[in-house]
Amino acid sequence: MADTETNQGKQKEAAVEDEDYMGDLSKFITTEPSQPSKPKKLAPQTLTNSSQQPSKKKPKFQTWQQQKERKQQEEDARTLENIQSAIPQSNIGFKLLKQMGYTPGKGLGKEGSMGREEPIGLEIRRSRAGIGREDPAKERVKREKYREEWKKKTEEVMLEDFGVRQKLQWKSKRVVINYHKAKAALDQLENREPVIEPEKDEDDEGGDEEEVEEIITEELKAMLGKHASLPSIFPSICGCKIVRMT
Repeated sequence: MADTETNQGKQKEAAVEDEDYMGDLSKFITTEPSQPSKPKKLAPQTLTNSSQQPSKKKPKFQTWQQQKERKQQEEDARTLENIQSAIPQSNIGFKLLKQMGYTPGKGLGKEGSMGREEPIGLEIRRSRAGIGREDPAKERVKREKYREEWKKKTEEVMLEDFGVRQKLQWKSKRVVINYHKAKAALDQLENREPVIEPEKDEDDEGGDEEEVEEIITEELKAMLGKHASLPSIFPSICGCKIVRMT
């Protein structure tokens, strides 16, 4: 019995030592957290790769369209340049026209003056619009140009109207002022005698009252005589000094 107990005690001690030994090893294991760090580094790479892949596909699609449009524009420019250039006399079609009686610089037909002198213009159409319709880009440019011209015209008309209105206001003000002056002069001529102020020497200092000159020409008198029946509604204004005689 004692042997069995001693054997069991030794086994327990060995188990405890084994547990302690494994516990000590767990302290020294530092390479394990570095292993899961590798997939962590790879994860963002996969994300970046996945994010870069669609970005690579998109510009390919866009650049393909841009390249196609650029090629079409270049082809159109070449064809238009070739059309604008004169046809050489070595051309077969030009030789046939000469054989049929065409002379360069003259119109088609027997007389040469009534026929067409220039070739029919060529219009390149890349869109699916009808024959009577223009290119959408050209139509947009025309609309914008028309709007700009319309805005300029409206601004010019508004400026002209403003100037005319300002002139009319100024003229109406002048008419009112002249009317007041004429009315005051008419009242003075009809009912009252002009006040003659005594002459003052140059050395004498002027008083507080301002000197007012009354100038009434013969034309003004004749004009005022026609309107002598006007009622005295408006008061006198500057330019004529009226003294009420009691």
